[in-house]
Amino acid sequence: MKMRLKEKYIKQIIPEMKKRFGFKNDLSAPKIQKVTVNVGLNINQAGKDSKLQELAEDVLTRITGQKPAKRIAKKSISGFKLRQGQLVGLMVTLRGQRMYDFIEKLINITLPRVRDFRGLDKKSLDKSGNLSIGFKEHIVFPEVNINEIERVCGLGIVITVKGKNKEENFGLLKLIGFPFGE
Repeated sequence: MKMRLKEKYIKQIIPEMKKRFGFKNDLSAPKIQKVTVNVGLNINQAGKDSKLQELAEDVLTRITGQKPAKRIAKKSISGFKLRQGQLVGLMVTLRGQRMYDFIEKLINITLPRVRDFRGLDKKSLDKSGNLSIGFKEHIVFPEVNINEIERVCGLGIVITVKGKNKEENFGLLKLIGFPFGE
């Protein structure tokens, strides 16, 4: 039987991180804090077309197993034809067991389904070592039925890692199994 990600983190990854970086105890090793999944809505169409909002909400609920929170514009920006209080996107924050399940599904099922995938770019890590992944199409997720799709929407995933520096966080992500390209 294959080991689950949380169990693998406790039994294999923490000892490896302690050995590699010289940590004195288990709690000093970096860990994944949360995963956020975002869908931006086309501002010009989202206000007029509530079907687009329902579609994006349904997609996020299927993919994450959690109802998304609505993101509202904080101030008006005339150059973008954006008004204060207008819906601009949807967001889901995953923690705990749902987070680990989502990461497992992302690594083992979703990323291999991406067309022309050659690994994640190391530039997708920010200065703190958090990983940002963007998808142009939501159809790479197994929960989405291709026959039911009316519109394709893109989404962004941010994996927040709690660690001291970028090198430790990158080491954790590699040990977890994220496929980074050369």
